[in-house]
Amino acid sequence: MDIEGYAKRALLSGENETQIEERLTRRICEIKGSNITQQHARELAHAVMIEADATLKPEGDLLESIISGITMGQFGVGSRGAGDFYTHEQIARVIGKTSAEVDTSHLDDSGVVKSGSGEYLVVTVDGIHSRLSDYPFLAGFHVARAALRDIYAMGARPLAMLSDIHVADDGDVGKIFDHIAGITTVAELTGVPLITGSTLRIGGDMVIGERMTGCVGAVGITRTVSARILAEPGDVILMTEGAGGGTISTTALYYGKHDIVDETINIRFIEACEAIMDAGLLERIHAMTDVTNGGVRGDAREISRTAGVELVFQEERIRPLVNSAVLSMLEELEIDYLGVSLDALLIIAPPDSANDIISVLAQKGIAADVIGRVGQGSGAKLEIDGSTIDFSPRFRESAYTPIKKLVGEDEPMDFQAMCDRIDDSARMAIDKKRRIIERLK
Repeated sequence: MDIEGYAKRALLSGENETQIEERLTRRICEIKGSNITQQHARELAHAVMIEADATLKPEGDLLESIISGITMGQFGVGSRGAGDFYTHEQIARVIGKTSAEVDTSHLDDSGVVKSGSGEYLVVTVDGIHSRLSDYPFLAGFHVARAALRDIYAMGARPLAMLSDIHVADDGDVGKIFDHIAGITTVAELTGVPLITGSTLRIGGDMVIGERMTGCVGAVGITRTVSARILAEPGDVILMTEGAGGGTISTTALYYGKHDIVDETINIRFIEACEAIMDAGLLERIHAMTDVTNGGVRGDAREISRTAGVELVFQEERIRPLVNSAVLSMLEELEIDYLGVSLDALLIIAPPDSANDIISVLAQKGIAADVIGRVGQGSGAKLEIDGSTIDFSPRFRESAYTPIKKLVGEDEPMDFQAMCDRIDDSARMAIDKKRRIIERLK
């Protein structure tokens, strides 16, 4: 619970300060339980009120926040659908043009800069799955694997990882160690060390409860970059087998199908990339990505937009590559398997490379197949049951927990109006950045 936010919202609504303080005292006692006395809770609530009141109406360019009037949940930010993708496009707009070889405007898995020696430095960061807060080891394993996947997807070999862990005030310190154990399980299996990081409380004294969040970053090098923008008409699309990661684990946990979690504990994606690199096939591949953000639907949309091509997928070729236990669970729960993270490797390459890629992967016991093609045009299509249909991502990724099903996947009626307000807030951020830069110059 964000007790500072709680106090500020109540103050802004015009409530009586004494009543707010009393209610906040009760909430603090409710959450902290035997870890706090009634007197200390009251003193803490009073101190929160003082700080909240002091910062309620900040003045000046640096302190005044840019407000869009649209919340993260309303716009589906982080939910790997249309709203989330639109927000990331605006993030790239605020960052502006850079000197990087690959930056946020490419919507790729990682960023790339060229070093003085001619090699490409690849950098990425992935946040832990928010619903794995109570499962620190799983959160660590899956986020570390995701960070390494993003490095490999750019055609690079990872060199090192870093982590950032935030645990709320009442969280057990043991969560940190369990989380690090998950990260370093991946580190030791892949030979990519975790070398630095940060450990903090979420919101310091102002967030109570046990929630954990954080991220893992990774750095790699390569001489050949496999960026999405390199996909071109005439290419074929291949995919390796996938059993999912954090998203599938979350689905299994919150629907009581805990045995499915074991299916996600593997490093098959990394083994597939290593096999391709060892065989010298990287130079014959135009682009690679991991099937995560919004599933195959989300990746198709991002690749199409970045490379200016049309992607056509064949559902009957995708289905056999999804872990059978995972697919069975998703279909039983009526979750669209094409709209969730499968943690498979998606490869775009010339047709004459396909058989060699499939053969090399088969030698390592990794299933792969051609699942589509790249053509002239834009957008994505899906061939299914003899028909060709639109393959655009929904407003949010497939609803894979009971709460997500309640929230839904449909685009809100006022989506365009929200986009306009998001645009305005991005423009305001750009203007603010320019004002501060000019001041400092």
